[in-house]
Amino acid sequence: MAGRITKSEQQLKGDPRHGDKVLSRFINSVMVDGKKSVATRVIYDALDKIQARIEKDKRENMPEKAIDAFHQAIDNVKPNVEVRSKRVGGANYQVPMPVTQRRRQSLAFRWIITAARAEKGKPMADRLARELFDAANGEGKAVNVREQTHRMAEANKAFSHFAW
Repeated sequence: MAGRITKSEQQLKGDPRHGDKVLSRFINSVMVDGKKSVATRVIYDALDKIQARIEKDKRENMPEKAIDAFHQAIDNVKPNVEVRSKRVGGANYQVPMPVTQRRRQSLAFRWIITAARAEKGKPMADRLARELFDAANGEGKAVNVREQTHRMAEANKAFSHFAW
């Protein structure tokens, strides 16, 4: 049955250290081959590295806790609009469409994890900590992907009347 609603939202428990459901979902997104304990350790190591970096160099507009920096990074990466391909009269148009809240979050997760995995040569915790810290400051690869998506939607605004 396509489009079936599941109880995944109610069944999701908060993560062990902070009790945060968003962080728990992020851990599940990082997880590879069902190895949740490995993903949890990677995330917590990354958060510890972010906390150490926050304490080392105090910046304004930067939260004092790593979990707050994580949430700020996710918010900075979430897209508002995206382009979707729509076939109209034999031609494909890139139509800008608003993004639902759930998809905004999953796209932000995907872009951050992809950016961290693309950088080779360092442990995953280091790469993830760097990407999350950069995203919290409004820079980094994941934020660039978001800006590129917004630019593409802006460029194709002429086709927005095809959004139905």
